[in-house]
Amino acid sequence: MEKVHLSKSKYCKAKQCNKILWLNKYKPECAEKTASESVLENGTAVGELAKELFGEYINIEYQSDLSKMIEQTKRYIEKKPNIITEASFDYNRNFCSIDILKNNVDGIEIYEVKSSTSINNIYLEDISYQVYILLNLGYKVKKANIVYINNQYVRNGELELDKLFNIEDVTEIAFSKQDEIKEKIKEINKYMEQESEPIQDIGKHCFNPYNCEYWNYCTRKLPENNVFKIRRMRKEQKLNLYNKGIYTFKDLLNQDINWKFKQQVEFEELNKTPVIDKEKIRTFMKNLYYPLYFLDFETFQQPIPKYDGIRPYMQIPFQYSLHYIENEKEELKHKEFLAEAGIDPRRKLAEQLVNDIPENACVLAYNMQFEKMVIKNLAELYEDLREDLLIIHNNIKDLMIPFVNRMYYCKEMQGSYSIKYVLPALFPDDPELDYHNLPLVHNGGEAMSVFATLDQKTKDEQEKIRQGLLDYCKLDTYAMVKIWEKLKNF
Repeated sequence: MEKVHLSKSKYCKAKQCNKILWLNKYKPECAEKTASESVLENGTAVGELAKELFGEYINIEYQSDLSKMIEQTKRYIEKKPNIITEASFDYNRNFCSIDILKNNVDGIEIYEVKSSTSINNIYLEDISYQVYILLNLGYKVKKANIVYINNQYVRNGELELDKLFNIEDVTEIAFSKQDEIKEKIKEINKYMEQESEPIQDIGKHCFNPYNCEYWNYCTRKLPENNVFKIRRMRKEQKLNLYNKGIYTFKDLLNQDINWKFKQQVEFEELNKTPVIDKEKIRTFMKNLYYPLYFLDFETFQQPIPKYDGIRPYMQIPFQYSLHYIENEKEELKHKEFLAEAGIDPRRKLAEQLVNDIPENACVLAYNMQFEKMVIKNLAELYEDLREDLLIIHNNIKDLMIPFVNRMYYCKEMQGSYSIKYVLPALFPDDPELDYHNLPLVHNGGEAMSVFATLDQKTKDEQEKIRQGLLDYCKLDTYAMVKIWEKLKNF
């Protein structure tokens, strides 16, 4: 049988689990999307920017006919010295495109670009595979480097690529892996000869280094209530239980596990009635007071900071929603902020926030550590607003507490205290509170993704997206109001 045509991404997938490649070939329809669109866009943007690290470069444009890319690379390789991006090579049906190749007179340096802020072991496999191909083609590889984001860099003025990127020499590691790569390629080719689906049990490889896109397919025969559905239990603990033959919630009933895990199991397996500790709930509610403001932020991240004072992947607030009640006799009211696309949103957001929330307000957030972090960062940035922002920060209380501490718990929460689980558990079948009924944005990840690229959309598209963002964030704080009203009745 003909050898597998491996790319560096396929090789790395096989390092995680050979069966991923087999399923990609024979059952690709069973895969589920694991990386968000924004993550992929970030990777592309970082890769394009990194090409400028060493000055002028020659780029090998992608073509479906890989042989044309390989031939084009050969021509430029002969014209050393130069810098080539996406330089493409093939050895014995093992293909790679190198992000940045320094083509020196006395040899080659290769640079693999990653949009992460640290070096994962799989990155070492990636660049070692590229070195394998070049060495077998007879090239002299002087250095192998991984380029990744320096998350301590703070932009002030023009972007400084030499400070934004870290470059780590991993030549020694790459060379040490050459025999291992040779044997792994043989193993992959033999594995892919199987015509019937290979048997492969689940294990650590299902989550490391990435969550596998075939997880649901490979666990399809497990019962609905299985050990991997235990909320907030470490994956290693779940696998340990699974390897002992403990698969189901019924199996878990007699196991010595954390009481919160046991509670989830018992409630879902035995259909227990809700736990409602009214006394503790009342004590929590006594700490809240009018005027009462329900606050929720939306943020986005930039791997390449566009604005001064921004670090890579720093949480940048661009939107908030405020539902508020002045006193017990007043009606519920609403305020909101949504930044314009393509500009630093922080100053205007901070100014409006201190105008919208009075200093005597009790501010409620759901998982307040996030809101506190956002406000603290703004206070450190704007000295003139610092005092007002810190008053808001210090007045925040956490509506999540009754659910984290299981003062209120029912089986529908499925072991979670996330508002996305608590809300439908408290208000089942209420279309007004169903995030799935929103027209465009349904969760924080989607909000982050659509705002990050909002300035690249047409005017009509922007208007639709902005309305979708407003609808989503407004529901977040309205959901908090409804939860507060429910707790108030105990």
